[in-house]
Amino acid sequence: MEQLAQQLMNGLMLGCLYALIAVGYTMVYGIIELINFAFGELFMFGTFISIAMMVDTITLFGRPVPMPGLSFFLAVPIAMVAVAAMGVTIERLAYRPLRNAPRLAALISAIGMSIFLMNFSQAIFGSKQVFFPDVPIFTEAGLAKSLTIGGAQVTYLQLFVVFITVVAMVALNLFVQRTRVGRAMRASAQDKQTSALMGVNVNRVIAITFIIGSAMGALAGGLYGAVYHFARPDMGFFPGLKAFIAAVLGGIGNIPGAFLGGLVLGMIESLASAYLPMGSQYRDAFAFVILILLLSFKPSGLLGSTVSEKA
Repeated sequence: MEQLAQQLMNGLMLGCLYALIAVGYTMVYGIIELINFAFGELFMFGTFISIAMMVDTITLFGRPVPMPGLSFFLAVPIAMVAVAAMGVTIERLAYRPLRNAPRLAALISAIGMSIFLMNFSQAIFGSKQVFFPDVPIFTEAGLAKSLTIGGAQVTYLQLFVVFITVVAMVALNLFVQRTRVGRAMRASAQDKQTSALMGVNVNRVIAITFIIGSAMGALAGGLYGAVYHFARPDMGFFPGLKAFIAAVLGGIGNIPGAFLGGLVLGMIESLASAYLPMGSQYRDAFAFVILILLLSFKPSGLLGSTVSEKA
């Protein structure tokens, strides 16, 4: 029972990280029907920028550069702002010119942007793995502070990740459901042309969507770095891909669905790694098995609804 409780807690934390990235996928797809594969790299930049803000010196373009050495709780919001600016810039330069082009063109652009950002980060930060500094409030004498819940050793950092994710998801859902901008997002998701005729600035709505999704990815990157203590240029590939699967699992275009899909995927990955033969070696494959089964039996996702394709 203790091992089960431990794996459930690990899966819950991992699922929360997937859910934060999945929000970016699901919001963007809901409005412009684009799978922005660059979200994995924005997640990676969130980790690197958080590190840069937390250390006294970092190597950029092969040269040491002095940095402010801020606390984790200041560094991550700065990373969110920086990555949000990156996200809206990418939308403006790489996606907006192709909005009326065939979908394949936009998809190729998204894949190309993902590859470009990965190589760009390698040019800036180098190809070697970079250590993420400890967060003093969550550690003591180099060890993670923890408590026992239901027989499982749960660190304060894991609880913080879960808490921040739940707060972010509730706040984001309230924003979309209760605010004027949120109503504009929902209207644009249903019909961009009619929304524009009714006075909705669709370009502005899409830009805000990219800002929010990119900021959530950067938040996930900062939390991921704090948990796993590293960053490298290729680190965004698998988390980004799994977050996309989580978005599809929950019902792409659905924010609560992205949260649920992330939790389910994290739980399955954690439990399968612990209890299946050679599970830890094949943990990355479980997400793709889930995707195949889902597309075969319930392609709309857990909370998604079957709708006709938009014109």
